Amino acid sequence: MSSVHTPPVSPLAPASAPDLPPVPGVRLATAQAGIRYSGRTDVLYVGLDAGTVPAGVFTRSKCPSAPVDWCREALTAGSARALVVNSGNANAFTGQRGRDAVALTARIAAKAGACTETDVFIASTGVIGEPLDATKFEGVLADCAARAEDGPEAWAAAARAIMTTDTFAKRATRTAEIAGTPVTINGIAKGAGMIAPDMATMLAFVFTDAALPQPVAQALLAEGADKSFNCVTVDGDTSTSDTLMLFATGKAGNAAVGEASDPRLAGFKAALDDLLIELAQLVARDGEGARKFVTVEVTGAESDRSAHRIAMSIANSPLVKTAAAGEDANWGRVVMAVGKAGEPADRDRLAIWFGDVRVAVGGARDPDYSEDAASAVMRESDIRVRVDLGLGTGRARVWTCDLTKAYVEINGDYRS
Repeated sequence: MSSVHTPPVSPLAPASAPDLPPVPGVRLATAQAGIRYSGRTDVLYVGLDAGTVPAGVFTRSKCPSAPVDWCREALTAGSARALVVNSGNANAFTGQRGRDAVALTARIAAKAGACTETDVFIASTGVIGEPLDATKFEGVLADCAARAEDGPEAWAAAARAIMTTDTFAKRATRTAEIAGTPVTINGIAKGAGMIAPDMATMLAFVFTDAALPQPVAQALLAEGADKSFNCVTVDGDTSTSDTLMLFATGKAGNAAVGEASDPRLAGFKAALDDLLIELAQLVARDGEGARKFVTVEVTGAESDRSAHRIAMSIANSPLVKTAAAGEDANWGRVVMAVGKAGEPADRDRLAIWFGDVRVAVGGARDPDYSEDAASAVMRESDIRVRVDLGLGTGRARVWTCDLTKAYVEINGDYRS
């Protein structure tokens, strides 16, 4: 069994992390099951009160993991009583053994949580192609269920337990009102590599005491994902194991809402979207080996969809990302990424900014171009690249990071 390797914390990590308040109807516990690493927590168990409504958005990979398949099917039942997450093994591309492992995990968790197996949701992250020994959950999940609690340290431990190559735990919280009733939203996430729409090796779990019908919760989560996790990329690789889930316990007792478009949900929706964006940005800030956080903004496209594709072309370009790593104001690489996106673009209408410094306009270098000013922007830890296509009103914003030698080192040694 591998021992724990603690990578240095990303220089892009926030200076502090919030203490997450209790969410009525949610209890958490973590444990060491020895899934892959010795000496670290690698299992998260979340107990959920009866009446909890689940929603989920998952990878579009054609090779999904066994837990993703399980969650998709479990969602059809419309209720949730437990969530089990393990790190160290993705239980992906493991065939019938993987499906059997998920089923066994669900049986163990259902017994621990005194619920049915279809009320159990499961997520796994880690190495692909290695069988997961679910017997390691025997006893562990029952113990977790017995001592699960809801407090700041429990939330912090939960965020740590789901990490793989992450260098810091990712958590966020928001409050809102629904028809005058206060509600709480807490979220945790993990992700550092193999990150690209649709989400990739990214796990995120959001919990609220709001009372939401399942179709409403699903619609709100899907819309929020499109503005957040589907706008983040670390390396352009989409994993087998994307999982973003929302659990609504209903304990707040707010007035009933029947549609996601209900005006009474406006504040909740804004808070949820904001929380998802924060978690997505934290994932980009913890990209493997990252030293730069890069925001790519595209305006003037023929449509928002076109703008998004161009923005992702820029954000996923190894040449753009290595230019950021080398603090090189090489705007020609941005031109290249726009041109290869396969979307409408007119070279002679294109304008490019690094930060507030316009480096190119009208199909050529800006007449007032200053190498010193552009290079100063590239030396910052947070870099904004903006492109205006001059064609329409379409716009998009995505987040990424630079590509460094450390990324190669981390992924070259991932299975060792």
